[in-house]
Amino acid sequence: MTGLIMTFGLGIFILIGAMIVFLTNNNAKFIDFSLSLALGVILMIMLTDLIPESYEIFTMKNIIWLILFVVLGFFLLYILDRFIPNHEDDPTTNKDDHNHLVHIGLVSSIALVLHNIIEGMAIYSTVLSSFSLGMMVSIGVGLHNIPLGMVIASSIYQHNQKKGKTLWLVLLLSLSTFLGGIILFLLGGNAINEFLLGILLAITLGMLCYISFCELLPHVLHSKYQKQSRLGIVCGIGLMMITVLLKQ
Repeated sequence: MTGLIMTFGLGIFILIGAMIVFLTNNNAKFIDFSLSLALGVILMIMLTDLIPESYEIFTMKNIIWLILFVVLGFFLLYILDRFIPNHEDDPTTNKDDHNHLVHIGLVSSIALVLHNIIEGMAIYSTVLSSFSLGMMVSIGVGLHNIPLGMVIASSIYQHNQKKGKTLWLVLLLSLSTFLGGIILFLLGGNAINEFLLGILLAITLGMLCYISFCELLPHVLHSKYQKQSRLGIVCGIGLMMITVLLKQ
């Protein structure tokens, strides 16, 4: 039951990110800062968590499978991307900034749900083996959910201009980590098959690669507020370095 409580509590961090957006009136400079912050966080998640964990599961012997599932995750989001309207952004003008921001939020939400379900499973399993370790991992995971919550809330609010509706939608997304905990709880607390976990991690890695290099990076590079963008990336990397220390 403790594991379920922790996975449920992780959703609060995503909601904190949403509240930060509203407290700053969702201004353009802060949106660019939050997107850059998320880019820094996601890059560090891939480097410090997903790549090492995926490689540890597949090992060099099965490296081809790891590459194939990463590519699958990348192109899965790419294909979904083609079905989402109004996503093309012309970096030389501001004409499509609104639609592009909404699009970033949509594709980020897809990957966020899968990513958080996997995290929920991992945290639930960790808590069963060690409460203190599970607590530290939960804090680390929760910290990197804050900027992701900011990105999702910013994009959804840009689309509907309704704070109440935006918070409800963010709340539903935040429950994805709790869902991961519930899945393992219903399985009797047994750890998920290692190879299946490796597949999910690799697919998530591919999705986050797509978000980073095809969505967030172009937006950051062509931002009008380069000072805020650079600061966001540095803060995102620094935030994740702190979480890495907390997990040790």
